[in-house]
Amino acid sequence: MMEATMSFSQGINDEYEKFIRRMNPPRVVIDNEYCKNATVIQVDSANEHGILLEVVQVLTDLNLIITKAYISSDGGWFMDVFNVTDQNGNKITDEGVLDYIRKSLGPDACFTSSMRRSVGVKQSMDHTSIELIGSDRPGLLSEVSAVLTHLKCNVVNGEVWTHNTRAAAVMQVTDEETGGAITDPERLSMIKKLLCNVLKGSNKSREAKTVVSHGGTHTERRLHQMMFADRDYERLSDDALGESQRPDVNVVNWHDRDYSVVTIRSKDRPKLLFDAVCTLTDMQYVVFHGNVDAEGPEAYQEYCIRHVDGSPVKSDAERQRLVHCLEAAIERRVSEGLKLELCTTDRVGLLSDVTRIFRENSLNVTRAEVTTRSGKAANTFYVCDASGYPVDSKIIDSIRQAIGQTILQVKNNPEEANQNPQESPSRFLFGGLFKSRSFCNFGLVKSYS
Repeated sequence: MMEATMSFSQGINDEYEKFIRRMNPPRVVIDNEYCKNATVIQVDSANEHGILLEVVQVLTDLNLIITKAYISSDGGWFMDVFNVTDQNGNKITDEGVLDYIRKSLGPDACFTSSMRRSVGVKQSMDHTSIELIGSDRPGLLSEVSAVLTHLKCNVVNGEVWTHNTRAAAVMQVTDEETGGAITDPERLSMIKKLLCNVLKGSNKSREAKTVVSHGGTHTERRLHQMMFADRDYERLSDDALGESQRPDVNVVNWHDRDYSVVTIRSKDRPKLLFDAVCTLTDMQYVVFHGNVDAEGPEAYQEYCIRHVDGSPVKSDAERQRLVHCLEAAIERRVSEGLKLELCTTDRVGLLSDVTRIFRENSLNVTRAEVTTRSGKAANTFYVCDASGYPVDSKIIDSIRQAIGQTILQVKNNPEEANQNPQESPSRFLFGGLFKSRSFCNFGLVKSYS
């Protein structure tokens, strides 16, 4: 009876949201004339929890760089302005991309309830999704991919993040024979069992978890949610990363307006805004006003927030937790180490073979992105030496010779990777501790009482 009541209530809420959107359809304005060095995108719509993340997610999924953002959602209306460029710093002139933005954020978009949208789930039967989380250790990615190859699973897409001795991955796999999703219950159970055993290893103190499903997920959104649920933001007692080398995150209460004001200063990088907004949304905070400036090497973000219950941050413990969670969200995606790009014809066992060669040459994978399009594998790996020292160029030459000189490309200088090896002795193949990086510590621009 209770489930039926909840289902009926959810149905009413969905219909109400559709009614509000029909009465107040979203409006998207794209301007390539106003700003000389960026495309300006303005989005106006009825306000609801999670809509800011939805808009930012659409823009970042297109690999657009958000250089400035102005956010306002007081009352029942949401109005945001974004200055965006492509990866090369140019305005967006591709009509296909511009039309996609209009359709994805405009009145013709197909919206679901805010709760379901906040999870970022997109149903698909083309593949089976596997979510993994466990303790980081040398050789873990190689072991996981070897198990999947043994079980005749082909990894077609996936992403691997590491942070604070924890490792998380979302992988999309297909059946070697059919090329589609794996549906046999016994086989799915075996996949879960073997992968969970690999993740557990010898570490019995921390939980390892494997989830297998037929639903597709927004990979980066799920990785944030998984690591947040795993409490990777909790500091280790022997954490070597100094306070001055972390992102500068501050939270103060603005009592006159009943807001909590969050300011973040950090080194700029792609998808930084998405990572911050994703974390605030998952922690059930609502952004009422915001300002983002990332036109230089350093990025500044400021948000006026309240909890969904309407209250600002209530205690020092809540404040510290929010600070640590935002720091972790920024640290998870930092591309530490030497960037290697692999492009070749896809085949079952490709990921297993490549990561085995990395492991045999004492290279640790700190982050990985696996993509397959039209039978071609385009994979990116960030690697560092297992001992924490800069990657030896002779090792890279040996690996490229084993894999293929034209297949594996080096995208940055090995001598520039891992400049402070003594500060991250515990970096493992699936990653590990976030290594020291230089962040400016400017403090608050405004003064809030």
